[in-house]
Amino acid sequence: MTVTGTQPTGGQATEREVRVGPITARVLVGGSGDPLLFLHGAAGLMWDPFLDGLAASHTVYAVRHPGSGEADDLSHLPGIWELVLFYDELLDSLGLDRITVVGHSFGGMVAAELAANSPRRVRRLVLLAPIGLWLDEHPIPDIAGMSPADLPALVLADPAGPLARAMEVPADDPQAQFEAAMRMASILHFIWPIPDKGLDRRIHRIAAPTLLVFGEQDRLVDPAYGPAFADRLRDARLVTVPAAGHLPHLENPGPVTDAVHGFLSAKEN
Repeated sequence: MTVTGTQPTGGQATEREVRVGPITARVLVGGSGDPLLFLHGAAGLMWDPFLDGLAASHTVYAVRHPGSGEADDLSHLPGIWELVLFYDELLDSLGLDRITVVGHSFGGMVAAELAANSPRRVRRLVLLAPIGLWLDEHPIPDIAGMSPADLPALVLADPAGPLARAMEVPADDPQAQFEAAMRMASILHFIWPIPDKGLDRRIHRIAAPTLLVFGEQDRLVDPAYGPAFADRLRDARLVTVPAAGHLPHLENPGPVTDAVHGFLSAKEN
């Protein structure tokens, strides 16, 4: 394990980076709450107000999926099960057990698989707009065939809103909006079809209390998917966030942060 760059980030928090095999994790050592593992989705790993909010009371391990962000086509991105094994190795190396796992989109699917594979390790599970294609009736739309005007509206509640501005996407440039949305959606083509959509057969292994969070304007995920997934879990709470699309924690981080803090602070059964 390699550790680099410990430094203050404001208050008592410190930041460092750890590397275990192919996994690099950005670590913000903040509050005294249980450690959190954050697995990013199609937007990539961005440190943002949502993660800052979590780090106020928890130590956050935010990992970059091996291979993501290193090539335009991401053809070398590992499969779901490889990532599960990588993250198990990371947690072993860090001596972390009974951890809360937070996953967005593709990262949410990996987080759910990790919880099913290691039910004694994952204490709680937070899934932000997870793309759970173990339900075959909810395929991802064909993003490759969409026009520059259509794709941003698929993933963002407001294609010219705060997230687009933070990414320096001009509100009057549909092509730039399209290219930004394509960057955010660049790993989605790995997910449909995937060889083993088998969580449907393993979902009963997820013992962790689970919070499911979806943006009200998320058009990437069928609206029926959230309740259907929640019904399959032993202990699930479903939250819908207004003014947010497929990236609720980035478009409207306040309500998402509040929901997650409330979930994590609730007394466990």
